[in-house]
Amino acid sequence: MTKHPNEPVLLRRDEGRVAILTLNRPHAMNALSGDLIDALQTEFDKLAQDREIRCVVIEAQGDRAFSTGHDLREVASTRDYAFHHGLLTRCSAMMMSIQRLPQPVIAKVKAVATAAGCQLVAACDLVVASSE
Repeated sequence: MTKHPNEPVLLRRDEGRVAILTLNRPHAMNALSGDLIDALQTEFDKLAQDREIRCVVIEAQGDRAFSTGHDLREVASTRDYAFHHGLLTRCSAMMMSIQRLPQPVIAKVKAVATAAGCQLVAACDLVVASSE
């Protein structure tokens, strides 16, 4: 499956007072690229100020993976220490943002979550996991 170049890496829809964030990189098993990390951080920053939203759900497109962790193609694309350090720093900050949100965050997991994808799940307040 190939990605359309204008396709967003993260989707958001609000259903009543619930914000649903959907990881949208099924072609890459929803690996946490720098763009996806930044998009999640942007939404968490908005949600932290939103008193109308009472709950956040994180889900993923595709049936193969919730998230396989960091995008290893992106990581392997450079040996630049500053790039790697910046990526991991942004990822850590994004994960900590989940803990600081005033709303509970639920991970809706229907496929594998490994490495930093598992960390994303573990950072949530509640996990619902099922292949159904």
